[in-house]
Amino acid sequence: MSEIALVSNPNVGLEKAQENKKYVNDLSTLNLGPTHPATHGIFQNILTMDGETIVDAEQTVGYIHRAFEKIAERRPFYQITTLTDRMNYCSSPINNMGWHITVEKLLGIQVPKRADYIRVIMMELARIADHIICNSILAVDTGAMTGYFYVFQWREHIYEIYEEMCGARLTTNMGRFGGMERDLSPVAIAKIQKLLDEFPKAWSEFGGLCTRNRIFMDRTREVGGISAERALNYGFTGPNLRATGVDYDVRVMNPYSSYQDFKFDIPVGTTGDTYDRFLVRQEEVWQSISIIRQAMENLPEGPFHADAPQYYLPEKAQVYQNMEALIYHFKIVMGEIDAPIGEVYQSVEGGNGEVGFYLVSDGGRSPYRLKMRRPSFIYYQAFTEMIKGSTLSDAIITMSSMNVIAGELDA
Repeated sequence: MSEIALVSNPNVGLEKAQENKKYVNDLSTLNLGPTHPATHGIFQNILTMDGETIVDAEQTVGYIHRAFEKIAERRPFYQITTLTDRMNYCSSPINNMGWHITVEKLLGIQVPKRADYIRVIMMELARIADHIICNSILAVDTGAMTGYFYVFQWREHIYEIYEEMCGARLTTNMGRFGGMERDLSPVAIAKIQKLLDEFPKAWSEFGGLCTRNRIFMDRTREVGGISAERALNYGFTGPNLRATGVDYDVRVMNPYSSYQDFKFDIPVGTTGDTYDRFLVRQEEVWQSISIIRQAMENLPEGPFHADAPQYYLPEKAQVYQNMEALIYHFKIVMGEIDAPIGEVYQSVEGGNGEVGFYLVSDGGRSPYRLKMRRPSFIYYQAFTEMIKGSTLSDAIITMSSMNVIAGELDA
C-alpha cells in the first residue's frame, strides 16, 4: 500500500500511516532464481522478506518453455518421443513409455508380455535414478555432502544399463510403438543383476546417514508441510501427495504395462512435510528394487515387440539391406502413415507423479492436439503457500524435497 493511500484514508490517522510506511520499508525483496544454484533449474521465485522470514512469494515460470505441445501438432508421432525426453530428464524412460502407451492405445496395438516386463524394469530403474537425485540433493541442501557423492555413482550404473538398451544415457528416446527397440542382452541382464546385488546396501547406508540424523530431522520435520486436502485441491500426485497420507498411485489405480502382475506396497506419510517426502521416496526405491527383481525372475518368453510393421521401426540391419524395410523406416519416421481418428488419455506413474498425455487425432499424420500433464507444473503452484512464514533456508529444502524439474515445469 502506498503512502498516499494510507494518508488519504480518513479512517487511518497520521501516526498509523507513518507506522505502516515504516513496516513496509522494513520488508525486502529477494530474487531467488532464475539462475540461483539452490533452484536446481531455470525458474524464479520473488520473495518478500521480513528479515529472515518469508512474508510472500511469487513464482515466475516459463524461462525454458519450448512449446512442446504446439511443436507436437507439426511433428509425426515418432518424432514426439524426443520431446518427452526433455520433460523430466531425470527419469526420461518413463516419459517415453507413457507416450508410446498413449499412441498404442490410439492405434489399438497389443504389446507382448515380455515387452511389458522390460518396460517395467526400465521405468523402475528410472524411478530409482529420479529418487536418488531428489533425496541426495536434499541432503546436500541440508549440509550433508558425503551421502550425495556416495550414492550418485549408482545413477551412473543405471545410465550404463540405459546405454546398453538404447545407446543413450540421459535423454534416452527409449522403446518403440509396440514394444522395445532391443531385447534384454546378456550384458544388460548382468548389469541389472549387479545393481540388484550391490545397490541395496548402498541405499541402506545412505538412509542411515539421514533418516535418524538429528540435524537432518531438525532441518526437515515440520518444514514445508501441506495437508492432504490442500494437496488434492491443487492436484498433487506422486510422492508429494503420498507424503500427505493419500495412497494414490497410477500403477495400482489404473495399471498399465502389466503392473497388475507385481506385488508392491504404496508408502505414505502423515504430515506432508519435507521429512515425509524424503521418507516416501526412500521407501519407493525399495519397492522399485522389489518390482525389478520380480520382473527379472518371471520374465516371460516371446517377442519383445508387437507384430505391427506399419508402426514398429524395422531393425537397422534390415534397413541397410532390404528395400521394403527401408521404405517402412522412412514412412514411419517421416509420418507417412495416417493415424486413426480418436481421442485418448493415458497416464503413467512418473518420478514426480502422474504424467499424462491427452491425445486428439483427426486422422492425420500428426496430433490435432496433444496436452501433456506435467506434475511439476501442478504442484509448484502450491510452493508459495508451503513456504509462507518459514525462513529462506527452509524454503530451499522445501523446493528440493518437492523435486521441481524445470524441463517438466515449463515444457
